[in-house]
Amino acid sequence: MKLSQADFKKRRDLLAEKIGNNSIAIIATRAEMYRNRDADYKYRADSSFYYLTGFAEPESVAVIETFAEGEDYSYSLFCRERDREMEIWHGYRAGVDGAIETFDADEAYAIDLLDEEIIEKLINKQRLYYRIGQQAEFDARVSEWIKTADAEQRRGNAAPAELIQLDRIVDEMRVKKSAQEIELMQIASNISAEAHTRAMQTVEPEMMEYALEAELNYIFGKNGCVPSYNSIVGGGENACILHYVENNKPLKDGDLVLIDAACEYQFYASDITRTFPVNGKFSPEQKALYNVVLEAQLAAIDATRIGNHYKYPHEVAVKILTQGLVDLGLLSGDVNELIESEAFRQFFMHGTGHWLGMDVHDVGAYKTGEHWRAYEAGMVVTVEPGLYVAPDDETVDAKWRGIGIRIEDDIVVTENGPLVLTKNVVKTVEEIESLMGQSD
Repeated sequence: MKLSQADFKKRRDLLAEKIGNNSIAIIATRAEMYRNRDADYKYRADSSFYYLTGFAEPESVAVIETFAEGEDYSYSLFCRERDREMEIWHGYRAGVDGAIETFDADEAYAIDLLDEEIIEKLINKQRLYYRIGQQAEFDARVSEWIKTADAEQRRGNAAPAELIQLDRIVDEMRVKKSAQEIELMQIASNISAEAHTRAMQTVEPEMMEYALEAELNYIFGKNGCVPSYNSIVGGGENACILHYVENNKPLKDGDLVLIDAACEYQFYASDITRTFPVNGKFSPEQKALYNVVLEAQLAAIDATRIGNHYKYPHEVAVKILTQGLVDLGLLSGDVNELIESEAFRQFFMHGTGHWLGMDVHDVGAYKTGEHWRAYEAGMVVTVEPGLYVAPDDETVDAKWRGIGIRIEDDIVVTENGPLVLTKNVVKTVEEIESLMGQSD
């Protein structure tokens, strides 16, 4: 399943409407990035640029121009020209003809002509919408264009009178997903769930963390996907490092392993975390902490509903986690006071979720003014509470130390309640042990 050019055009139509008459919006894709010396990272287009164009090549700039009231807008695409020699080395290009014929641009130009052609498009526009601060080098070019356009004043022309942050518009357009976008995210979630299932079925004591990561990558690659972020495969106390990505230690019998890993499908991300025993069987302490986290996660998912504010699921999770920590003896005192003083942060130090979409930490405001924004249908968010007992935390009994647990799923807010995209991978103690062949 892929988005059609009609889908991308609808987005441009909406953007043109939002920027108003006699305006211009300029959006560049991101630059290629070198890994080391003559090797570069596999190219991935800027999310917002691709969102509007469906064009995945580097060295590209899209321009949306609106005119007087009642006139249609114009969409121009600046891109690399066809070049047989370069295509032999680096792959085929759409070229200016392909930009029009395949990607529905009204006009297309060689990227080398951008500095020359953009001035005429800028002159006498009222407003310039641009992604200020995304790329310093491109910021400098835009400044030069404005100066050049301003120099036309002696001929009765002028540069745009207003410079407006384009991200404020495009980010909000991206917050609520269409049915087609959710379908792509469901595919990504299904593939990621298959990868986590494979990890549970193949893990064994003394296996290296990177070997378990390879099992995930096999499923991603087999389905034409890449990881949507650096995979975390943390065994034992490594699970207490929130962004552990070294993945270079052996997995020990009796330890848990925390995997935070998922893939991207057709530019749409998934994001899953599961924690399970290396030997397939939870110890009593692992099971006790795990069930507290699972109870908190299930309640937080249920709280992810239209009308509830963004932070509400986190508040629900914090109350359950804090109560669980008190019940197990890791904290002592009144639960409400412990929440007020944030004593729980000794064991749970991050938020409970984030927007998800084309980026794993997707764009969009979390607040409206001073208040957390309310959930609306079509928003997609992760729900990921956890508990992490540092291996050197002498305030708790030694039996708890070095246990790190997080459970994460991807949730679509719908009129019928929360829709769990990542439900295809098990997460109760009984389900995990059964899948791993260790059920009683």
